[in-house]
Amino acid sequence: MARGTNGNRWSTLDRDLGRVSTLEAASIYAVRPFVGAGLALLFMSVAAIVAALLFGISAASLAVIAASVFAAYMALNIGANDVANNMGPAVGAKALTMGGAIAIAAVCESAGALIGGREVISTVSTGIVDRPEFLETRTFTLVLLSAMLGAAFWLNLATLIGAPISTTHAVLGALVGAATCAAGIYAVHWDRLALIAAGWVASPLAGAAIAAALLALLQRAVIDPEDKIAAAHRWVPAMVGLMAAVFAVYLALRGLPHDARAPSPAEMAAALLAGLAAWAAARSAVRRQSLGLENRKRSLKVLFRLPLIFSAAILSFAHGANDVANAVGPLAAIVQVTASGEPGIEVEFPLWVTLIGAFGISAGLALFGPKLVRLVGDEITRLNPLRAYCVALAAGIIVICASWAGLPVSTTHITIGGVFGVGFFREWDHERRMAKVRGPEKRLPAEERARRRLVRRSHFLTIVAAWVVTVPAAALLAAATFLALNLATG
Repeated sequence: MARGTNGNRWSTLDRDLGRVSTLEAASIYAVRPFVGAGLALLFMSVAAIVAALLFGISAASLAVIAASVFAAYMALNIGANDVANNMGPAVGAKALTMGGAIAIAAVCESAGALIGGREVISTVSTGIVDRPEFLETRTFTLVLLSAMLGAAFWLNLATLIGAPISTTHAVLGALVGAATCAAGIYAVHWDRLALIAAGWVASPLAGAAIAAALLALLQRAVIDPEDKIAAAHRWVPAMVGLMAAVFAVYLALRGLPHDARAPSPAEMAAALLAGLAAWAAARSAVRRQSLGLENRKRSLKVLFRLPLIFSAAILSFAHGANDVANAVGPLAAIVQVTASGEPGIEVEFPLWVTLIGAFGISAGLALFGPKLVRLVGDEITRLNPLRAYCVALAAGIIVICASWAGLPVSTTHITIGGVFGVGFFREWDHERRMAKVRGPEKRLPAEERARRRLVRRSHFLTIVAAWVVTVPAAALLAAATFLALNLATG
């Protein structure tokens, strides 16, 4: 009887502990968004404090302090939205865990920002705005502040609705909106903007086409042959070597502080040596990894995992080197205006400004990035290491070609285009193979074909719609911000 009583007593205690545990888990889940927001506010406050310590608190330094807060906010949003494109495929392919992806991206983004992001750049890098319209210091400063805040607002909204968009396009649209509001439509070179916009359409299509072509090549060269392991021994090192050479050329074009559009013969030779060294190292690694693997398709996932991680890491480095300017470029320009009293043609990045961009991007990815990492990697189409590597390599090739031509393109658009290209190729290839088995006279009904689609059309429509409205939406937000700031400071 006592045992039964004790049993009832312990079971009652277990039920009470279960309720407490459930309540605790629910409380943690409910509080989590507020923790991220609180840490983000803390980071922006630290940025303001650093600016105040360096410039003091005066009427002249208020613009720098405000710009530091806006730059920190912008960097957090870049990390939350843009970096998902580099790490999403690797996470979706199960080559990296979410924590591993965040750690690698944080290190590589920060390294790229600090090593390749501090070169002298033009304040208006795309050349679409007439600088003489903004020689008056106050107007110039308000335009930059408005562009930062308008672009950051739009990035924040896009992240909340789960739409990966281009930071570069948001900044460009915000700059156009603020500049037009400040000086009229003639301050913008609309013909140049139209030319750049044509590249925005072409780059995701090119990403889709090249990623699909690479997958078709690997399908025929690695997956279809009877001896898949031997085929992987030939192709995986070659692909790694190509990626290393592409990255070396990219560093020569965009990561190093010089103005040349084309690499010199010495830089091309260095890129070739880097590719050969990577090929040799990958060849040795693939031979070790393939020991004991069965000659089947699943084994290829193991052999392509390391190249995929490598490609994701170098894309994150390149992203940090280039997009840090989107976060802190206007801040650097305002710092120069405050120090010299007039806008300069070129702007030098102080170390503390670069650190705000580097740490902000990393913090934004860790605090708010997992949602879009999952969407890019797993919710558009199903990826494995081989497919994800095709996406990463396609992105690297197109970024190199665009840099060579001096065209501003979006890594977001290229990567997402590559993901869709891989997904649509798989649909086409699956339908083609099934048609051979069934015969053309036994084609499946339209409803069944729709059910078997390998790309989620809802995500496709949402993302494309967000791309289309990014420039006008950011422009309107920046214009409204300029009017508000002009009224408040006038």
